[in-house]
Amino acid sequence: MTRWVASWRSACVRRVLPAVEESAEHTKLWWGAAVALSAAGWRGRRAAAVGLASMAVAELASNCVLKRVWHRCRPPKEWISHEEVHDRPDSSSFPSGHTAAGMAFSAAVALVWPWAGAVCAVPAVMVAAERVHTGAHYPSDVAVGATIGLAAAALVSRAPRLAVRLLR
Repeated sequence: MTRWVASWRSACVRRVLPAVEESAEHTKLWWGAAVALSAAGWRGRRAAAVGLASMAVAELASNCVLKRVWHRCRPPKEWISHEEVHDRPDSSSFPSGHTAAGMAFSAAVALVWPWAGAVCAVPAVMVAAERVHTGAHYPSDVAVGATIGLAAAALVSRAPRLAVRLLR
């Protein structure tokens, strides 16, 4: 599967995926989306806050915990037939922190404002595909990253109710 995704030859894929990944680097894409959402009134501000909190939880779980506990080498460079193979991180491949952050943000936004969450999900899925396309991750790394993101969004959306329950 990694070889197949990495071998996509479409000119559109070659132009769009690297641009999406660059915008997602250091979570710039999601911070930009949060700013845009915040300009859309109270619902947008709430969606942005929940999205950013979920993203923080997902990044903590994926990048600060799981990557340190479970070391997995990146896919072999021989599998990747294009120049992006040399621009890969040295950290563990497992799980995909980019995917975890994007899915956490998108899923949390969707819980507050479904339409905006659907819009955010498009680049989140593109980032996940790009991570496999460039050889930075195996599809399983991306799948686990997505699962972490969804779990973070669920946890953050339920946190206020859990806190109230615990404080009673």
